[in-house]
Amino acid sequence: MPETILAVLEQRQGKLSRVSSETLAAGQALSAETGWALEAAVVGSGTGSLATEVAAKKLSKVYAVESSKLEPYTPDGFVAALRQFLTSRQPKLVLLPHTYQVRDFIPKLATVMGSTVISDCVGYKKDGDRLLFTRQMFQGKFAADVSFSCDPPWFVTFQNGAFRGDKVEAGTAPAPVEIVNAEIGDGVVRTKPQEVFKEAKQAIDLTQAEIIVSVGRGIKEQKNIEIAKQLADAIGGEIAASRPICDSGWLPMDRQIGSSGQTVAPKLYLALGISGAIQHIVGMKGARAIVAINKDSEAPIFEIADYAVVGNLFDVVPPLVEEIKKAKAGG
Repeated sequence: MPETILAVLEQRQGKLSRVSSETLAAGQALSAETGWALEAAVVGSGTGSLATEVAAKKLSKVYAVESSKLEPYTPDGFVAALRQFLTSRQPKLVLLPHTYQVRDFIPKLATVMGSTVISDCVGYKKDGDRLLFTRQMFQGKFAADVSFSCDPPWFVTFQNGAFRGDKVEAGTAPAPVEIVNAEIGDGVVRTKPQEVFKEAKQAIDLTQAEIIVSVGRGIKEQKNIEIAKQLADAIGGEIAASRPICDSGWLPMDRQIGSSGQTVAPKLYLALGISGAIQHIVGMKGARAIVAINKDSEAPIFEIADYAVVGNLFDVVPPLVEEIKKAKAGG
């Protein structure tokens, strides 16, 4: 049997999460590098239509791992279903997104299968016959290349933004889809989940935002955040911040970007008055385009910015908002 890579995709309430595309992109890149076949699996109840949707991508096969006991999600249910499936399919490498849900069940799954996990990876490289997976350490100050010494299956989770979901290749023909019915006994699932927790009624998942306007200490006062909000409204973006802003209570903690906040990978990230401490950069460096506005020409943020504006944000942002409004009105 040829070696296989399996991408386990995440879905919520019948919809694929955006990180699922990133997981597929990682799988396609690794498949091209190793020559191993790439397959995908969607786990849940009634996931056949999602599997058909995934089959349009460049894959060898797609599996819908099904059971009524997989909805809603529980770690017990997912571990039982995936253990059965992986034991029968025997992929060499299993890829998953580094989400809260995956972090909940993957330690137990790897343990019961006598394997281990290299988690929160930001990339990979090939060293002869070995695959090395890159992890950031000490809040992004160092990077370590880690390899497996155990027998397969090998489990790897990739950080949000490590791969470009929009780069997933479509297949020349739909991949075959197989429905796999998981057998989960009555006493296996030991918990009864309640509604998905939200920190606040207006809490926002910034990982899904395509445009983010983020503010740092350069905003000076809480009342000046209104300037950034005007820019965000003008371009259809979400407002966010570095840690000092949220620690001061100027914006809610769910708006924080960085190693102790959210990790994002929007199409456009505007950094206003953010110096670029490593703790912040690890949370947003996966953005497709980064525009930084800072009066300090030596600010570390400029090292990763695609567009650098050296200037006072109070002189730059208001005219920018007006020009955007004029352009929208003229269009």
